[in-house]
Amino acid sequence: MKQKPTLKVIAKELDVSVSTVSKALRDSKEIGEETKQKVKAFAKLYNYKPNNIALSLKNKKTKTLGVIIPEIVHHFFTTVISGIEHHANDKGYNVIVGLSNESFRKEVINLEMLANGSIDGFIISVAKETLSVKDYHHLSETIDQGIPIVMFDRVIDEIECDKVIVDDAKTSKKAIQKLIDSGCKQIGIISTKDYVSVGKLRTQGYIKALKTNKIDLNEDLILKIDDKFNSDDNLEFLEEQIYSYFENNTIDGLFAVNELYAITAMKVARQKGLKIPEDLQIIGFTDGVLSKHAFPPLTTISQHGFEMGMESAKLLIDRLENTNDEEEPFKTTVVKTDIIERETTKL
Repeated sequence: MKQKPTLKVIAKELDVSVSTVSKALRDSKEIGEETKQKVKAFAKLYNYKPNNIALSLKNKKTKTLGVIIPEIVHHFFTTVISGIEHHANDKGYNVIVGLSNESFRKEVINLEMLANGSIDGFIISVAKETLSVKDYHHLSETIDQGIPIVMFDRVIDEIECDKVIVDDAKTSKKAIQKLIDSGCKQIGIISTKDYVSVGKLRTQGYIKALKTNKIDLNEDLILKIDDKFNSDDNLEFLEEQIYSYFENNTIDGLFAVNELYAITAMKVARQKGLKIPEDLQIIGFTDGVLSKHAFPPLTTISQHGFEMGMESAKLLIDRLENTNDEEEPFKTTVVKTDIIERETTKL
């Protein structure tokens, strides 16, 4: 068996339910002796290790939610946390926040640290490095143990759980259409590498908008930033890539998939002597503090982070408090977005 052994994998191999495997490994009297021996032998053969994260969670209900986010500097994540806390507190739950700093290892460690017996379930936006290495065992094993997880913003299609997202492709298409309607002819995009789901979808929206308007796609105008590993050199590295992009391309419109990329592009554009919005119009994704106080103030896409946080908390608490014998099907909630027009685009 090449797959990492989980409760779900063992259950499938032995043609029994996940619940049966879990109870057999805990030596439950509900399970027959023959089945218990079969399950334990299989688990031992394939070196199955129980997920202590999930076990500690499952054995206690303490009305506390664990939230793991990739970073704290982005205004979007702080507004999401505020929304989570608002709904959770209304329902009598507390919130503990962990920071992965875009690291797979730290994401796993945070799960372990938060799962010290005081957490009932998780809300998580997945780290870039986790998406890059495509190792989701810490998430799938927790879910296999019956511990609910809600993913928001950056989600993983392969993991079955509740999710809260925006329609990234549709929203970015709307942003590009705004630039086209404002007279832009050469429109570029600064995005992430495709392993980051939101960056990939926003790039797809950009391409669809060009196609709809019968504008030829120029691959040189798509800049994909690889910044999955946070470091002190990241901002300098980002600025160098964007500077090179401006050196090699002539554009009159630009869409950036996050606030930091947009603000950095504005800085580089001014260094190049470009006037905004006369020479270059810019729209950024996420309406944060930097966007409001930039010079000129940045036209942005508002993701409504507070609402996204509230919806995430609602999905998790609803699942935690579900008293039905049958498990509710997983839901994906799509939060609407708006274009906040400021001074980096023409009216």
